[in-house]
Amino acid sequence: MGKDYYKILDLPRNASEDEIRKAYRKMALKFHPDKNKSAEAEEKFKEVAEAYEVLSDPQKREVFDKYGEEGLKGTPNPPGGATEFKFEMPTGFTAFTFHGDPMSTFSRVFGREDPFKGMFDRGFGVPGAFGGVDFPDMGGFHTFHHQAHPAFSRQRSSSFEDMSFARKKAQDPPIEKFLMVTLEELLTGTTKKLKIIKKVLNPDRMTTRPEEKILTIDVRKGWKEGTKITFPEEGDQKPHTVPADIVFIIKDKPHIYFKRDQDNNILYTAKVSLKEALTGHTSGASVPVPTLDKRTVNIPVNTIIKPGTKRRIKGEGLPLPKKLNQRADMLVEFDVDFPVQLPAANIEMLKNALPE
Repeated sequence: MGKDYYKILDLPRNASEDEIRKAYRKMALKFHPDKNKSAEAEEKFKEVAEAYEVLSDPQKREVFDKYGEEGLKGTPNPPGGATEFKFEMPTGFTAFTFHGDPMSTFSRVFGREDPFKGMFDRGFGVPGAFGGVDFPDMGGFHTFHHQAHPAFSRQRSSSFEDMSFARKKAQDPPIEKFLMVTLEELLTGTTKKLKIIKKVLNPDRMTTRPEEKILTIDVRKGWKEGTKITFPEEGDQKPHTVPADIVFIIKDKPHIYFKRDQDNNILYTAKVSLKEALTGHTSGASVPVPTLDKRTVNIPVNTIIKPGTKRRIKGEGLPLPKKLNQRADMLVEFDVDFPVQLPAANIEMLKNALPE
């Protein structure tokens, strides 16, 4: 059972955009790790950011409402234990991967606003509201006095000044890279860990330093070529600029035997001799065909094989992402190997044997 983003933000499923934004602001303030020192605060802060990223985006929310977290991330579970159901992504939608930086979400929502300053300067509009009072529900603010505000301002500057102007910055164009995957990996699914080295701003917000980061991609069974996986804002950091998104595009690695078509059928060319093509059906011959999982399927030759003849082997293609536990087929095309030359005696025999 996947995450329930509505539950994380304490929202009904018919919540409006304004209600979603207000709920995020409330929960983000409650679990902000600079202010809430409980053991679970950091993880909760990350969860509410992920929930907001999904529910505030109409397209992501639509997919989540229909298919849950699993469908949103490319692995839907069928309703009611069904073995087949229709899984339709909106046009242009790619599997969602949370960028993993809840502070980036926080800065986009609050912008230049300092929500904590508003709390403690004005006491929510009640004079002296924070004069020596415990507020454990607000993440462990104990005996905080209004007179202590300057010290608090210095503490929060490290969090909020770094996030200033986030909504005002232009973003660098996306960086797109091919992610080469084998057909065998697409048959079973796999995890790719990719190391990137990017420029990260130093505390002065002007100079940069190189930093390594590992990006993890869970490649789902049967993903189509061209599927995009986006890591928001993982490009180089620059002053006054939002980092570029890094986008990986699934591309099939060339295979020694196979190709696939747009329907996830595996294409294989079987070479047969002219003799097999013409006479194999009279002797019970068969043509061995390899499969992606290293088995061999023997196709019986029960008629004369013409060049370009095709045979279908059911269920030997790649998995179908929109149909649970189902695979496409293998399409075998026969390539008849004609001899380059024949002895004169054989040519005369063929002339007499073959029909006009």
